[in-house]
Amino acid sequence: MGITARGVGLLVAAVVLLGVGFRFAYPELTLLGAAAGAAVGYAALVAAWRPRLTVTRRADPDRVARGEPASMTLTVRNTGRLRSANLLAEDRCGERTVPVPVLRLRPGRDTEVRYDVPTDRRGVVPVGPLRVTRRDPLGLVALARPYGAAVPVWVHPRIHPLTAVPRGAGRSLDGRVDGVPHGSITFDSLREYVVGDELRRVHWRTSARVGELMVRENVDTSLPHLVVLLDNRTAAHPQRVGGVAESFESACEAAASIVTAAHRADLPVLLLLVAAKPAQVTTPDGEADGPLGPLDRLAAADLSADGDAVRAATTRLRQDRLGDTLIFLTGPGGRDELGHVGALRGAYPSVVVGVFGAAEPTPPGTAGLVVVDAADGAQFAAEWDGVRRW
Repeated sequence: MGITARGVGLLVAAVVLLGVGFRFAYPELTLLGAAAGAAVGYAALVAAWRPRLTVTRRADPDRVARGEPASMTLTVRNTGRLRSANLLAEDRCGERTVPVPVLRLRPGRDTEVRYDVPTDRRGVVPVGPLRVTRRDPLGLVALARPYGAAVPVWVHPRIHPLTAVPRGAGRSLDGRVDGVPHGSITFDSLREYVVGDELRRVHWRTSARVGELMVRENVDTSLPHLVVLLDNRTAAHPQRVGGVAESFESACEAAASIVTAAHRADLPVLLLLVAAKPAQVTTPDGEADGPLGPLDRLAAADLSADGDAVRAATTRLRQDRLGDTLIFLTGPGGRDELGHVGALRGAYPSVVVGVFGAAEPTPPGTAGLVVVDAADGAQFAAEWDGVRRW
C-alpha cells in the first residue's frame, strides 16, 4: 500500500491540527485534524478492498521466429457479485506496459485486450502479470496488486534454409550411402512385436523365452550424428551494436538453421553451449516442466563470462564422443580457441567451424580445420554447400 503525496500532506496536516488543538485547547482545530485523519483511514480501507478478478491469457503463437508476428490476448473477468471494479490496470509486456480498461467493470462481466508482442529481438519475452491499482475517490491512497501469472513468448532465431546435410561416416566399398528404413545389420535392442513388423526380424529364441514375439531393432550406422557447439562466451563476441552482440545473434541463427535442417532430414542432432547452464521451462505455477527443446534453448541463450569453458567443453566432447560431425560456431574472439577444437579431429571425422562478424578472414588451414567466415546467418547458409567437406 502506498500513500500518495496528497495523502501524506493530509496526514501531516491531521497530526499538526490535532497537536495544536489539544495543546492550545482549540476544539475547531481538533475537529479538523480528526476529520483529516478519518479521511486518510477511510481511504486506506477503500484501497485495501481486494476485487475478485480472474485473468486468463492466450499467446498466438507462443513460439515464433525473430521478426514474425505474435500477439497476446488478455481477458479480465470480475467474478465478484456485489460491486463494480473501478480500477486502473496495466499489463507488462517485456520492457513496456499496456493499459487495460477495467474501469466500472460490472460483476460477471469481462473485458478483453489484444496487443502485439515485440519480436524484433531473439529472446524470451515475459508477458505479465497484470498489475491492478486500486485508489480511493480522494486520491489519498493507492494499492497495487499483481493478478495472474506471467506467460513467456519464445522468440527463436531466424532459420535460413539449408539445402544439404552431412553424410554419415559409414559407407559401402563402392562409395554408396544406403538409407535403411529399419536400421542396418548392427544390432541395437529388442522390442515387442507390433502389427506391420516383418516376421524375418522376429528373434525367435527370445520370443520363446518371454512368451511373446520380440523384434530385433537395429541401428543405421551410416546415419551421421551431428553435434552443434555454440560458443556463448562474452570473450568470443566482443563487439556490440546498441548493446547487442550481433555476431552471437548470427551464430544462433546458424545453429537454428542446422538443427532444423537435421530434424527435417530425420538426422540425430545435439545442441551444446560452451558455457552451458541448465535450462528448463517454468510453468505458471512456478514449477519446472522439463528440459527445453533446441530452438527454445537458443531463444534463451545468453552470453557468459566463463573464459575457460572451451577447454572443458572440448574435453567432454573428446571423452563422450557424442557424434561424428562437429560444427563449432563462434565469434571473432573465439578464433584463439580453435586449437582446442582442432584437437577433436581424431574423435570426430568431420569438424567445421563457423566464425561470425570477424573483420579479417581466418587464415586458411588454421588448426587443420574447415573454417567458414560469415557476416551473418544468411551468408553462412549460402556458403554451407560450397565449403562442406564431410
